[in-house]
Amino acid sequence: MAYYRTKRVFTPGEGLPIVSTDLDSVRTYQWEIVFRGLPGTITNEEEFTLAAKKVQGLEISVENKTIDRVNDRLNYPGKATLGEMVVTFDNLYNRETSSDLFRWFQTIYDPVTGLQTRFSKPGGGAGTFKAEKVEVIMLDNTMNPHSVIELYGVYPIKWSASELNYSTSDFHTVELSLKYDFMNTFNYSNKPANPFGSII
Repeated sequence: MAYYRTKRVFTPGEGLPIVSTDLDSVRTYQWEIVFRGLPGTITNEEEFTLAAKKVQGLEISVENKTIDRVNDRLNYPGKATLGEMVVTFDNLYNRETSSDLFRWFQTIYDPVTGLQTRFSKPGGGAGTFKAEKVEVIMLDNTMNPHSVIELYGVYPIKWSASELNYSTSDFHTVELSLKYDFMNTFNYSNKPANPFGSII
C-alpha cells in the first residue's frame, strides 16, 4: 500500500487528516542568527542578530576521487569544502551596524594601515580575528528554537554596501561574506552532549 494512503485516515468532523499535520515544516522566514566571541573592537554583538535579514551559503561538499584499476573505475570521498556564508544586514538608524561590520573586516585587512590579521601575532597572541561561533537558529511555529546550524572559526572576507538610488524606496543594507572552518547541525530535541560530537 502507498505510504500516503496509510496517512489519509480522515473522518469528517473528527479532526484533521494525519498527513496535513505531519508535513508541517520549518519556515524560511522564522529564524535568527547569533554571533558569539567577536573581536573586541565590535561594540555590540546583539545588534547583528537584530539587523540580519537574509542568510545564504550554509553548505558543505566533498571532492570526489576517482581511482582507475585495470577495467574498473572506483570512487572515494576526498577533502571536504565548506561554503561561503553571506549575511545581509539592515543599516539601522539607532545602531552602528555598518561601522561595526566594517571594524570586524578591518581585523582581517585594514585598508587605512595596510595591516592584515593584526589581532593574531606570529606564534599566537591574545586576540583573534575569528568569531568563536555563529549560530543560525530555526524557530518553530511558537517561535521556540527547533534546530540550529553552528559555524565555528568565522571571519569576514568581503564587506559590501547596497546600491544608493533616488528612484527606489528600499532600505539600505550591508552585506558581509564570511568563511568558516567547521560546521555542525542538529535538532534541539536531539542535541549532542559534546558540541563537537557530530561535526560534519
